[in-house]
Amino acid sequence: MAPNYPRPDPSTVQQHLAGSAQSWHGQITPDGPFQPEVGRYHMYIGLFCPFAHRANIIRHLFNLQDAIPISVVRAYPKGDENGWPGWKFPADDAEYPNATVDHLFGSKYLHEVYFKADPEYKGRYSVPVIWDKKTGTIVNNESAEIMRWLQGAFQGVVDTKRQSMDLYPERLRDVIDEVSEWMQSNLNRGVYQAGFAETQEDYEKMVPPVFAALNRVEKMIAQNGGPYLLGKTLTELDVRAYVTIVRFDAVYVQHFKLQLGTVRHNYPQINNWLKKLYFHVPGFKETTDSSISRKTIRHYSINPKAITPMGPYPYVEEGWRENLDVVGGIEMEEVVDLERQLKGGFIHQI
Repeated sequence: MAPNYPRPDPSTVQQHLAGSAQSWHGQITPDGPFQPEVGRYHMYIGLFCPFAHRANIIRHLFNLQDAIPISVVRAYPKGDENGWPGWKFPADDAEYPNATVDHLFGSKYLHEVYFKADPEYKGRYSVPVIWDKKTGTIVNNESAEIMRWLQGAFQGVVDTKRQSMDLYPERLRDVIDEVSEWMQSNLNRGVYQAGFAETQEDYEKMVPPVFAALNRVEKMIAQNGGPYLLGKTLTELDVRAYVTIVRFDAVYVQHFKLQLGTVRHNYPQINNWLKKLYFHVPGFKETTDSSISRKTIRHYSINPKAITPMGPYPYVEEGWRENLDVVGGIEMEEVVDLERQLKGGFIHQI
């Protein structure tokens, strides 16, 4: 008989999007309980999840694939409205495309990993998760935190030319922090708030902030001179924005009814930036699985027949241009008004 694990508290669904209080917040540091050692840690991700995706991008950018191996949960099924039983591992590596067994414990469900760390855990069973084999517990399951500290966690331990890369440079921290706040709420979380709106009123309230954020990102790239959001320097903001925007036309436009515009038609600067990251910066395309992203649209309340769309094709357009002078956006009054309220984003202000 399977263990009688506690089910998650339904009230944590929205809280999880902002970061649950029942999370782990450890860091891998030379002077802490979780010290950098190759092979000591294991990461659980889902290729469908944009929050897990940003942790995996960092893992690739800093050449940590061998230092931190991964297990990949299936994109479907997810569980009931309360998240039970949660993400599932395939029976073997051939059962489900690009998902894997739990290489560490052989678990059937991700929740089994959570309960190994805390048998009384009542939060959401989310990815990413970093597990420490030495102490037998979860180090961290908050993607924004992992994205920040994982960059330097294996400095001097893993030999890579990219260890000198800094996605959170001192000179840009003020603007990164300022933009991260509204990017998380309006864009990264915003697509889900719009998509899962249960009334017409809520839906119409949640859609404009998403496009206000896209409008600002479009102008940031143009005014900062590209090819990245803050000019010539790749930063955390590019990673934060990428994981949502690379899914936008394929998933969020039609599944979440975010069809005020598309990236490839209405946002030429963003579309060009997306081409740059996907085709010309190692670590982005390698961690992006278009077929799995499309399978995330099997939410019963939105798509009860679980039909996976074929398009758009291609998933990301080719043809990055170094200097692009056209700037787009959505000029709907509600969107423009909200865009004016967003702070920062332009490097000449710091």
